[in-house]
Amino acid sequence: MFDHVGLVVSDLDRATAFYDGALAPLGIRELMRIPASVTGRGDVVGYGSAKPELWLSPGAQTKPHVHLALVAENRAAVDAFYKAALAAGGVDNGPPGLRAHYHPDYYGAFVLDPDGHNIEACCHRPA
Repeated sequence: MFDHVGLVVSDLDRATAFYDGALAPLGIRELMRIPASVTGRGDVVGYGSAKPELWLSPGAQTKPHVHLALVAENRAAVDAFYKAALAAGGVDNGPPGLRAHYHPDYYGAFVLDPDGHNIEACCHRPA
């Protein structure tokens, strides 16, 4: 349904350091950087696997915070995301595990990014 989504971050360097580490286990990386000379307000960074789907742009911290759930290929990728996100400076907001209240095979992990956005990796496949 969505082509891409954008998040406003208070410190682009800090945010890209977090997202570089946290998203690598999901096969997501920085694919594009549009310079301030084009945007007129600061660099904008696009992350994805085939095309930019998550864009980070600098600005005042947004409230309420965003909840962004990213697809993980399997449960091991969810676990790796969680570990990498914490190592990159994220804050635990729900360790990897089944969330049967969503459905019996929903496996997810939640981490707050440096701006407090709730970033999740989830897998809907059985173990």
